[in-house]
Amino acid sequence: MPVLSLVHRVITAIALASAALLAPSARAQLLPLDARLNEQVIMVPAGPRMNVSLETTLYKPAGPGPFPLLIINHGKSPGSPRAQQRDRFVYMATQFVRRGYAVMVPMRTGFAHSGGTYADFGCNMKANGYQQAGDIADVVTYARDLPYIDADHIVIAGQSYGGLASIALSTQDLPGVRGIMNFAGGLKVHGNACDWQGSLVSAFAEFGRKNRVETLWMYGANDSYFGPALVNRMYDAFSANGGKVQLVSYGPFKHDAHTMLGSRDGQSVWLPEVERFLRQVGMPTDQVYAVAEPAPQPASNYAALADIAAVPFLPEKGRQQYKDFLTKQTPRAFAVSSSGAWGWAEEGEMPNERALAACQAASREPCRLYSVDDYVVWTDSAEPPKDTMTGGTN
Repeated sequence: MPVLSLVHRVITAIALASAALLAPSARAQLLPLDARLNEQVIMVPAGPRMNVSLETTLYKPAGPGPFPLLIINHGKSPGSPRAQQRDRFVYMATQFVRRGYAVMVPMRTGFAHSGGTYADFGCNMKANGYQQAGDIADVVTYARDLPYIDADHIVIAGQSYGGLASIALSTQDLPGVRGIMNFAGGLKVHGNACDWQGSLVSAFAEFGRKNRVETLWMYGANDSYFGPALVNRMYDAFSANGGKVQLVSYGPFKHDAHTMLGSRDGQSVWLPEVERFLRQVGMPTDQVYAVAEPAPQPASNYAALADIAAVPFLPEKGRQQYKDFLTKQTPRAFAVSSSGAWGWAEEGEMPNERALAACQAASREPCRLYSVDDYVVWTDSAEPPKDTMTGGTN
């Protein structure tokens, strides 16, 4: 069976580390829930006998509702689906909560803390898509019965493998679902085990024949998994077979357009197209709730950003890591501890919190942010270094 892997979020750090590093699931628990969005984690029943519980992130405005609903579907990280962290899609969720939506982000069967076993159909992209779509359909059914959900105003979004699953879902006539958005959707098989590109095209042809819902697709020019030539083949197969689709092909995005939806800076790319699509399918777009931006860390005059020698507590390996960190993309954050541990995060969601969690996983002493984006936030501390532990990442 070929190994399947899809980058479902921005890769954010490197592992270096000490014996104190925590497993990914434990590290994920260190990240706080987002009170601005009333974030909580619920378990949603799914499966043929409704005996699988899906770990699902829920965001919603204050008040009783009913709220229109967005369901966002995740991709597949390299490695075991069980080790994959809970996806959150904070940037997209924030924009939708501002517009009065509830937002659900379910982890499908066998992923993260969801129940059941992940089913892998190798190069059979039709089977992979339909299998994953089954969980999404169960979430729709569950959500429509909730008193705070407007059962007649639902949209679906999916990124990477979640995009493939969402387009497979578009073959079903689901009450209340008005549109489906596909961001860099697909699934890549590494190695030469099969013609996975051809299998994707064949799958999208079938999904187009059976399509029941309007769809929006967004793919970037420098997507490392699904380049323009393959995207055009998938689009042609879907549309030529009757699929309702609007393809937005945008230019290069940073190092890899595959990560656009999970990036803070991706909002300027996807939001105008999404608002246009929402209006077209009869969904609200006006901002009706205020959601504050996270409070920025104030810059300090402790040192120049590039002054590697000024970073406190770090052993030589840590200073090399800080030098490497300065080449990374924003948003980014670097954290240190008096124990000599460090941690950093690049791109994606909550980089400050992830950097602190990575540092803390390798430290017995408290960690603090040293720099954020392009400036130093550290203020001088009288705390002496306790040891020279090697630091980690998130």
